[in-house]
Amino acid sequence: MTTIDTVQGPEDLRRLTAPELRDLSSDIRRLLVDEVTRTGGHLGPCLGVVELSIALHRVFESPRDRIMWDTGHQTYVHKMLTGRAGDFASLRQPGGLSGYPSRAESEHDVIENSHASTVVSYADGLAKAYALQGVDDRAVVAVIGDGALTGGMAWEGLNNLAAAPDCPVVVVLNDNTRSYAPTIGGIAAHLALLRSGEHRGPSLFENMGLGYVGPVDGHDLEALEEALRHASGLGGPVVVHCLTEKGRGYELAEQDEADRFHVVRPRAAAPALPQSGAAPTAPAVSAGPAWTDVFSAELAELGTLHQDLVAITAAMLAPTGLTAFAERFPDRTFDVGIAEQHAVTSAAGLALGGLHPVVALYATFLNRAFDQMLLDVALHRAPVTFVLDRAGVTGDDGASHNGMWDLSLFQLVPGLRVAAPRDAATLRRALREAVAVQDGPTALRFPKGTTGSDIPAVGTLAGMDVLRSAGSRHRDVLLVSVGSMAGICLGAAERLTEHGFGVTVVDPRWITPVPAALVELGLQHDLVATVEDNGLAGGPGAAVARALAEAGARTPARTFGMPQQFLDHGRREDILAESGLTGRNIARVVVEALSGREDTVRMAELATRDSVGADL
Repeated sequence: MTTIDTVQGPEDLRRLTAPELRDLSSDIRRLLVDEVTRTGGHLGPCLGVVELSIALHRVFESPRDRIMWDTGHQTYVHKMLTGRAGDFASLRQPGGLSGYPSRAESEHDVIENSHASTVVSYADGLAKAYALQGVDDRAVVAVIGDGALTGGMAWEGLNNLAAAPDCPVVVVLNDNTRSYAPTIGGIAAHLALLRSGEHRGPSLFENMGLGYVGPVDGHDLEALEEALRHASGLGGPVVVHCLTEKGRGYELAEQDEADRFHVVRPRAAAPALPQSGAAPTAPAVSAGPAWTDVFSAELAELGTLHQDLVAITAAMLAPTGLTAFAERFPDRTFDVGIAEQHAVTSAAGLALGGLHPVVALYATFLNRAFDQMLLDVALHRAPVTFVLDRAGVTGDDGASHNGMWDLSLFQLVPGLRVAAPRDAATLRRALREAVAVQDGPTALRFPKGTTGSDIPAVGTLAGMDVLRSAGSRHRDVLLVSVGSMAGICLGAAERLTEHGFGVTVVDPRWITPVPAALVELGLQHDLVATVEDNGLAGGPGAAVARALAEAGARTPARTFGMPQQFLDHGRREDILAESGLTGRNIARVVVEALSGREDTVRMAELATRDSVGADL
C-alpha cells in the first residue's frame, strides 16, 4: 500500500508525518504521470501544484472552508486528496472523472471553473454573502495562476477586494511564469522582480491595499503551510505569492520549454510511461491533417501575400496554429495574454490603422469577447477575421469547452460573414476569401481533430457547393450541411436515396447571412433539413427556417443540432450520436416528416418495406 492509498479525504493529510508527506508527493506525481499519459489531460499544471494542494488541504478544512480554483484543469491533485485517487483510470472518459472541478463529483468542488481569471470574483461574492449572513467560521480561498492575472477580470476582482479591508479572502497566487505559454506583459515583469528579491518597496498588491505574503517556495510544504496560516489569520484580503514549477518532478515535462506538457494526448492502454521514456503516443486518428495545422500553414503563406495581415492570440500561440506565422512575421504577431476582450478590441484598433487582423481563439473563448465583437468590431465595420478552433463538440474537455454557442452568437452580429469549411481544401479557400474582405468582419470555424479526406463538390450554385444532386428524381429533400457535418449529410442522403427519395445536399460554405440562392433552392424542395454541430437555439438552421418563412415558403424545415444544454464529457462521435447527428437518425426523422405529404400512395409503399425501419 502506498501513502496515497491511506488518504481518503483531507482529514487524513493532517495525521501524516513529514517523511510520509514527502512519500505522498512522490506517489501523487507517479499516479499523475501513469494515468494522465494514458487517458490524456492536463499534466504539467497538476505536477506543479502537488505540494501546494497538500498544504491547502492541511491548513484549511474543506469543505467547510471553501477552496476554489481558477482554470480548474490544475485540480487533479485536489481530486486525489478528496477521495477520488482510485477513480483516475476513468479521467476524461465517458461516465468517469471530469478533467475540471465537478460539483456532481464532490462537495469539495465549489465551482466548475475552467475559463481563466474568474476565481477572485467568485471569492469576492462568496465572502460578502457569508458576511451578510453572519457566517464567520469558514475561510474563502481563491487559487489563481500568474497567467490568469493577464486577464482583466482578475483585476476587477482584486480591485473590489482591496476596497473591502475586512473581507477575509486568501488569494493564492500560483506563480509558475506561464499559462499555456510563458506569461507576458507588465504583470509578468513585476512578478519577476518580486521573485528575484531585487524589488524594493511595497508590491503592486500592497499598493492596491491588499495584504501580501511571499514570495514562498511552492514546493516547500513547511514554508507553504506557515505562509497560508499567517495569511488566514490576517482577517482581510491577502495575496500569498507561491513560486512553483510547471511539470515538476517529471523529467520530460521539465525539459519541454514549449508548454511543459500542459496537455498530453491519450495513448493506447499500455504500461505507464517510464520516467526516461518516450513522449506519449497519440491514438489512431482518421485520415487527413489536423484542422489547426491546415490553418497554420495557409495563414503563414497568406502573410507573405498580404503585407497588411497581422495575427492576435490570447496566450495560445501554438494551440491556435499561429506559431508558423509568428516565426515568419514576429513583428506582426501579438500575444495579449489571457485577455480575449482586449484581443478583439485591439484587433479593431489595428483594423482602424489599415491592417487586417486575424484573431485566433478556441470557439469556447469567443463567448468572453462577444460585446467587443459586436460593438467594437462590427459596429465600425472593421475588417477583422475571427478564426475559431475547437468549434462544435470537443468531447473529453466537457461542458465548458464545447464550442457550440458561436454560430448562434454570430447570428446577432450585423454585417458579419461566417464560413464553416467542411475539409482542408475548403478551409484554405475560406481563409483566402476572408482575409480579402475589407468592408467588415468575417469568421470561420472548424472542429477539434483531423480534417479527414476532402469531400469534392459535384457542382456549384451561386457560390455554394453542391455535394449531391437529386438528378432526375423528384426534389423531395434538401439537406443543408454546415461545415464538418458534410459526411453525416451524405450518409443520410444515401439512405434516403436507397428508399426512393430525391435528395440534394448543399454546402453553402458561407452560412451567415443566409444566401439568397439557398432560400430559392429550398423553395423547390418538399422539405429542407439543416445539420450543424451547434446548439439548436438561434443557429444557422434557425436562420434558414426563418428566411424560408419570410419568403412565403410552405416548405417544412427541420433543424438538426446539439441540444441546448451543458453536455457531459465523452468522445465527440458518441456525443454527436446521442444528439441525433447521425445519417441514420437524420434519414429516419426526414421520412417521418415527409409521411404527412399528400403522396400517401408512395409513403404507404415505403412503409411496407421491412428494411425501411431497420435501415433508417
